[in-house]
This record gives sequence, C-alpha cells and structure tokens, in this order.
Amino acid sequence: MQTNLADFIKNTAQGDEAEAILRSCVHCGFCTATCPTYQLLGDELDGPRGRIYLIKQVLEGHEVTRKTQLHLDRCLSCRNCESTCPSGVQYGRLLDIGRSVVESQVMRPLGQRIVRTLLKETLPRKWLFSPAMKMGQLVRPLLPQFLKNKVPPKTTAGVWPRTQHARTMLLLDGCVQPAMAPNINAATARVFDALGVQLLIPPKAGCCGAIRYHLNDQAGGLDDMRRNIDAWWPLVEAGAEAIVMTASGCGATVKEYGHLLAHDADYATKAQKIAALTLDLAEILPRFEAELLQKLAGKIERRVAYHPPCTLQHGQQIRGKVEGILRAVGVDVQLCADSHLCCGSAGTYSVTQPALSYQLRDNKLSNLQASSPEMIVSANIGCLTHLQSGTTTPVLHWIELIDQALRAA
Repeated sequence: MQTNLADFIKNTAQGDEAEAILRSCVHCGFCTATCPTYQLLGDELDGPRGRIYLIKQVLEGHEVTRKTQLHLDRCLSCRNCESTCPSGVQYGRLLDIGRSVVESQVMRPLGQRIVRTLLKETLPRKWLFSPAMKMGQLVRPLLPQFLKNKVPPKTTAGVWPRTQHARTMLLLDGCVQPAMAPNINAATARVFDALGVQLLIPPKAGCCGAIRYHLNDQAGGLDDMRRNIDAWWPLVEAGAEAIVMTASGCGATVKEYGHLLAHDADYATKAQKIAALTLDLAEILPRFEAELLQKLAGKIERRVAYHPPCTLQHGQQIRGKVEGILRAVGVDVQLCADSHLCCGSAGTYSVTQPALSYQLRDNKLSNLQASSPEMIVSANIGCLTHLQSGTTTPVLHWIELIDQALRAA
C-alpha cells in the first residue's frame, strides 16, 4: 500500500510505525472474512481492510468526520484479523494510532464524552471501583437489567495461602477483577501454593493500562504502565521468576510494555524485561504438568465448554494450552463452533457499543451451549462477566476448576 503521510505525523515515531504497517497491507481481504463486526454489519468500512483505508486517509491529511470515528469505534480490537493476515499486518497497533489522531480532531457528542470519562477515571482506580461495585451488589435486585449485566452477584475469595516458598512469582491483581470475581486470584494462589510457588502482589501495582490506553487516553495508560513497572521492579531484582496473568486482556497489554515504552529513556529497558517475564497461566502451568497429573489425573469428571478470549488466542497467540491442561486432568472440554470469534465483551465495548456487543454475546452463547456443558470456562474477567449476563449456566475462570479439584483431592 503506497502512502503519503501528512506533515503533522510524517517522520514521527507514530508516523513511522503507521507507515510501515500500512505498507505491509496487500489489500487481500482475508481479514474481512473473520471480522465479527463485518459479519454482523456487512459494511466494508466495518471490517479491517476498510478501517485501514480510513486510517490511511486520516494520516494523509484528509478530512476526519464523526462517521470515520464511528467505524473505528465499532472495532472490537479482537485482533482476529491479525491471526488471519498472511502479511503480518499489525492492525491493533495501527488502530491505536488512528483512533488517537481521530480523537484529537473530532469532538464527540456530550453523552459519549461523559461515559468514556467515567470509564477511564473509575475502572482503573480500585479505591473508586471496589466501593461502587459493593454498593451495586447490595442493591442488585433493584437494578435495571443493563446494570445487572455489569454487576455480578457477590462472591467470596476463600483463604489466601500463607505458606512461604523459596520459589516466588508476581501476580497482577488488576483493577476490576478483585471486586467482580475475587476468587480468581485467590484460586490461582492456592493452586500455585500446592505446586510449591508463592505468589506475591505488590500493593502499588494496579490497572495494566489497557483501559485508559484503548479509550484514547494514551498518556494516562502509559502512566499506569510505569507505575506497575516501579511496583514490580524491586521484586524482579530480588528473583521473582515470572509475572503471572490471570486476565488475558491484562497479559496481552503487559506483554506490549516493551513496545509501548520503547521511546521512554527511563523505562524502555525495564519495560522490555517486564514484558519478557510476563506469562499467562496457560503458559506457566504446563511446567508443572507432572505434579498436576499426580494430584488430579482423571479426577475432574466435568463436561465443560471453553471460550478462548481474543486477547489470549489472537492478542497473545496462545492456543490449545488451556484445553490441554484441562484434558490432562480429566475434563471433557469442548470448543464451540466459531471459537475464534469474539464474545462481544472487548474491554469497555459492551458499554460503548451495547447493541453489537450483546448480539455477539448471544451468538457465542448459542454455540457454547450446543454441547450441553455443565459449565462454561474462560480466561478473562470481561468475557466471564459478559457471558454470564446471558445464561444461567455457570461461567468460571478455568483456574477455579483446577482449584476446586485440588481442594477436593
């Protein structure tokens, strides 16, 4: 793809990156076939190839309109197109650049500005979000359905292990997960404790930065990333083996720290190290397969449907590992039809684009429930909450299933 960038972005870091990505696109359209929003809307501009053309026009100085912004907003950032693309187009990075430029040139309607400000200022701050979630759970029966969908019933975390182990790893507690599903991290800590590893949570670490960054507050997102690096660094220097991710959305973002902070002289080297140490649960537990098999082989006789989050299978390119772990310990785990497609959660997408989001959710649930599972499991807090809002079938993080079995054993 030939490019002629406008002066405002030519020869800048963003411009150079965007130009390289644009030039790698060969217009083949393979991406269109696997784009969830194109499948729903049938509009070329609501598929990756069309959005790439829109971003190219924006970066070349053409008029930017609210319509341009709408087509970019409708993208889920699921990155399914990246898994499909034969040319290796880094569409997700190009989308971030395009959205930030459009945001600076197009005034959003007041309602959207209010909603997006509330999301980016409230969700990343646990001291604001956790009390708000507790209040919502107290009055949940009185809430309208669209709010109930965002407020899961209160659950408890159970006991956090206190055993000291020689082997230590760090755990990202995250921003919304501790309030919405506190058992996920506690279950992870119990599983690792049973395997002889102590998980540590530095108190000053928080949101991975994805929420602000993908709502076009990129400076705020980068600040969140720097804060996490500062919180983790002393423990990394003390010998922590890895940084464990229980939410695949966070993992996809933290693995990008090295790229996102590459031009920050104070953080570039540390960010590269942090990214290299970051591992999803599905990458770490296979290291302990022998111990898990000894404790659990054949002991979890459950029929389970597994939804692989986009941030795991497309963002991190991790496929087959969760299913492999579950099958090894006796779970009858099924992937549904169109398992590569997004469930519609996509970070804050279910709030900013509810109609498309819930249509994708219902399509996904129809496929997941076709095998009549006892439960649905996934690997990201957003997917779990979104899917549970549309079904009475229990939806859990897959590590919770491992934890239940270890405690029963």
